[in-house]
Amino acid sequence: METLSPGIHHITAISSDPQGTLDFYSGLLGLRLVKKTVNYDDPGTYHLYFGDRRGSPGGILTFFPWGAGGGRGRRAAGQVSTIAFSIPAAAMDFWRARLSSFGLEIHGPVEGEHGVSIGFRDPDGLSLELVDAGSKPSSSSWDEAVPEDRAILGFHSVTLSVRKPEHTAEVLRSALGFRALQETADSYLMAAVGRGMGGLAQVVADRSEGFGRMGAGVVHHIAWRAVDDEAQARLRSQVVAAGMDATPVIDRSYFRSVYFREPGGILFEIATDPPGFSIDESPDSLGSRLALPPWLEDERSSLEEALTPLRAPRAERSLAGRETAR
Repeated sequence: METLSPGIHHITAISSDPQGTLDFYSGLLGLRLVKKTVNYDDPGTYHLYFGDRRGSPGGILTFFPWGAGGGRGRRAAGQVSTIAFSIPAAAMDFWRARLSSFGLEIHGPVEGEHGVSIGFRDPDGLSLELVDAGSKPSSSSWDEAVPEDRAILGFHSVTLSVRKPEHTAEVLRSALGFRALQETADSYLMAAVGRGMGGLAQVVADRSEGFGRMGAGVVHHIAWRAVDDEAQARLRSQVVAAGMDATPVIDRSYFRSVYFREPGGILFEIATDPPGFSIDESPDSLGSRLALPPWLEDERSSLEEALTPLRAPRAERSLAGRETAR
């Protein structure tokens, strides 16, 4: 029997400045910093996780802040090109006013089959959307500047830009259990089972010259959910059966991961829902301290000295003195 992924687990992008990232995503967008840790593969770099009050799968956006020396990324084929969040019904006017008040250029609103959306970019140029898909408010707000009934709920969808969308769509179908809602010559709208938070993926053709380049303002990888270890093992088997190489299971403390590169060039991950972000911090104190895995605890002092100290997020700092990248 085919194993199905419920949709997006998390998305990891690259930014230029850890404080600026915190100010924008927590201070302006009102997402909670649910985990402040380091990139396990490059411990001298932060790994910042943003999400709802609990850090629920389906709404976790994470960042590797590479610093000013990391350079700008290039958006092209072989990348996640747009990240869309769901917002509650009737919250669009609030978000248009809030984003505009901080000087962000807003595109839209655009009325589509799956809701009304507006588009904008973060200070590094990452393409974002807010979609009013008629969702109900929840207790996801963390920043008092964003009322509970206006707070971002989680992911709505993601856009995958590739040279041959039919190949990437087939991976979503055969390896992860998505189904096609719409198909054209140049795009596929794919839906996960149940279509919960992060259950939609738009696969589109990008035939521009060259491929994308890693750097600030682009997505590093996208992770799809596995409800537990057993489901992850079955999904991994489906990936291999579809003709792709997959890594062994890798412990990321808050989830377990398997990575593979889909034919369009995007790095995919399969991440387990458990154990979650409360294994080393209480739910009330998530993101309040530098969390390190056991194998890095001996290096805590040197890492804390090397990493830029982070101040409490402030929306007014998020774009101050910085021209939002296009």
